[in-house]
Amino acid sequence: MQFSESWLRTFCNPAISTAQLAETLTMAGLEVEELKPVAPPFTHIVVGEIKEAEQHPNADRLRVCKVDVGQAELLNIVCGAPNARVGIRIPCALSGAELPPGEDGKRFLIKVGKLRGVESQGMLCSARELKLSEDHGGLMELPLDAPLGQNIREYLDLDDTLFTLKLTPNLAHCLSVYGVAREVSALTGSPLLSPVFTPAPVATQDKVAVNISAPDLCGRFSGRVIRNVNTKASTPQWMVDRLARCGQRSVSPLVDISNYVMFELGRPSHIFDLDKIHGGLDVRWGKPGEQLKLLSGNTVTLDDKVGVIADAQHVESLAGIMGGDATAVSDDTRHIYVEAAFWWPKSIAGRSRRFNFSTDAGHRFERGVDPQLTVEHIERITQLIIEICGTPETQCGPVDDLIANLPAVTPVSLRVARAVKVIGMPLTQVQCADALRRLGLPVQESEGVITVTPPSFRFDLQIEEDLIEEVARMVGYNNLPHTPPQAPITAKIRQENQRSAFAVRRSLAALGYQETINFSFVEERWEHELAGNPNPIKLLNPIASQMSVMRSSLLGSLLQVLRFNLARKAPRVRVFEIGRVFLRNPEIKSTDTTVEGFDQPMRVSGLASGGADALQWGRKEQGVDFFDVKGDVEALLAPLKPEFVPGQHPALHPGRTAEVKLHGRSIGFVGELHPKWRQSYELATAPVVFELELDAVLARQVPVFQSVAKFQAVQRDVAVVVGDQVTHADLIAAVRAAPTQGLLRDVQLFDVYRPKLSKEAEASAGSTDRSLALRVTLNSDEATLTEEQIESAMKAVVDQLVASVGARQRA
Repeated sequence: MQFSESWLRTFCNPAISTAQLAETLTMAGLEVEELKPVAPPFTHIVVGEIKEAEQHPNADRLRVCKVDVGQAELLNIVCGAPNARVGIRIPCALSGAELPPGEDGKRFLIKVGKLRGVESQGMLCSARELKLSEDHGGLMELPLDAPLGQNIREYLDLDDTLFTLKLTPNLAHCLSVYGVAREVSALTGSPLLSPVFTPAPVATQDKVAVNISAPDLCGRFSGRVIRNVNTKASTPQWMVDRLARCGQRSVSPLVDISNYVMFELGRPSHIFDLDKIHGGLDVRWGKPGEQLKLLSGNTVTLDDKVGVIADAQHVESLAGIMGGDATAVSDDTRHIYVEAAFWWPKSIAGRSRRFNFSTDAGHRFERGVDPQLTVEHIERITQLIIEICGTPETQCGPVDDLIANLPAVTPVSLRVARAVKVIGMPLTQVQCADALRRLGLPVQESEGVITVTPPSFRFDLQIEEDLIEEVARMVGYNNLPHTPPQAPITAKIRQENQRSAFAVRRSLAALGYQETINFSFVEERWEHELAGNPNPIKLLNPIASQMSVMRSSLLGSLLQVLRFNLARKAPRVRVFEIGRVFLRNPEIKSTDTTVEGFDQPMRVSGLASGGADALQWGRKEQGVDFFDVKGDVEALLAPLKPEFVPGQHPALHPGRTAEVKLHGRSIGFVGELHPKWRQSYELATAPVVFELELDAVLARQVPVFQSVAKFQAVQRDVAVVVGDQVTHADLIAAVRAAPTQGLLRDVQLFDVYRPKLSKEAEASAGSTDRSLALRVTLNSDEATLTEEQIESAMKAVVDQLVASVGARQRA
């Protein structure tokens, strides 16, 4: 909403400055988004009249003008404007005048000088040179009654300020200059000059028959016939200026009058060419397939969701939004029909956007326009038409007012105690009632309760909170107390046996992975294929069709990142994500951080594809494999010792997948992407992925003091033969379980030997035993180990291997 300060002050003129007025409006909820002067600063520019205009003797495009600026002698001014002619009044910059700066930002001073040998004592100005508009077609022509010699700033009221308000949808009653003035009067206590609607004398009984077929579209329709108007009259300069300062250009007198009343009183209206109306008017919903050519020149196809005004032959107007071209007024128009109606906001809301445009009328009607003043506003339009376009033969018909369905008025009650609690400051019932009365609201009081019957222009007053907001606006948001929130504050200190998520990110970055951040909304196909989730959590209102469910695994997001990078020829991709997944769990109850029935754990997942190392000369290029990523997982969990056991996962290769366990609890998996999904997602090589519970990754051992061994350790090697079914984990666990009296410090597998057999022998044997060589480290904190202690410990190790994994010692 844009308007000029001078127009606002014609209705309410408080004794405060422009800045104070802007601050008052903003603190009442009418945010002043911008304050802008109507014209830039310039001086010594007055109204002048060209008395003589002769051709310059030395230039074809210049004229030598004699200009009267109200002084004793005429000024001699050289001008190159194409419209410089005798008899017009124009802005004249005198010697010493300062014009607005040009594009270079430098001052532009007018001095007496010579142009092609002829003295010039000033400058005749265009609107563009004064920065009043972009029109540079010639001199700015002023009305012939402009007083000679008067300062142009004073004559054109250029010492004015443009206000731009950023209004919320509930402030539709402020979408007019008078509506804002009503607020200013309530806020400052200054008197409000209310407009007077004097009925025009009725000289003819002509009417246009109107039928409201859709009461749910139009609640009230008022109209008047006016005959013998002069549509070729000129719009007064004061109206042109006020419209321009509202951001509306002048079109024609009748259109300008309609727009002027809309900005003045907030009443959109429409003026029809009476001779172009065929029969009566029918206010109804559109019919599928109907077409209408609008005033903008666009032709739209209608349906039964759009309201129209139609005559006996055609659709003439898009109800509450824009008129049609068929009944538009023109210079040949002599008889008109003026219409003002009340359109239900829900019947207008969103309709113009369906046709990819918006109008000031639609903007107001979809928020709510006063249904009680249609007749009064037609009288105001009639008054302006008679003043500007009237002729001695002009005749006005009676106002035809049809009321079909007006909004029901429901009283709203305000509890003073509730208002005090919500606003957060002490208020009395007298203060609350006074604030509401200043807004022009009818108030009835009882003990602790104020009841308001909303006036017709306040569509937004429906519940108690609406009245509380009005009281707060009148008090002024800047006057609300600064009360800091009071809440118990407890320092959340991370326990010593946990590390931060940032430490996990740094660890993965040190391993060569790059972090990605992805949406929690994923494609439903990913959940079915990669997570084995037949019933994912679906979104009620997804932002895109391919983001319709909540993810229960991070793998789909990482595969999407991989495909994105491979499409851009990235040879090596290593990415990870720490994020939340969403699982159904009926055991979860609602708390401050949880939602009943849904578990939302954090996980960390990684993906590696391409080379195991970046391209270098020290190693041959080799693709990443299961063991590379398994090592990364071990490094991420260190110093904890995870256990890897064969596992199954719907997204991973059945023979190259391991379940990751920590202290006997499964915390995730690591493995190679399943061949069918690699083919489905069009990947040349199979990436290796892992996904772990973040809580398990964050856990770490608390450092415990341990003295350095004082005695030299002893190492012994033992070779045993075991079957293929024995895993490395089983072997090491058996050694650590041996009763060595606390002497065992470490055990490492350093050699694997498998005898070479023929294919026939392998087939007959079914499986092949392996020879494993272990290096056992023994030590004591009390004394140097004796040979007896060493032999006893080694015997215990061998016996435990025989008993646990069926090993036999190799000779």
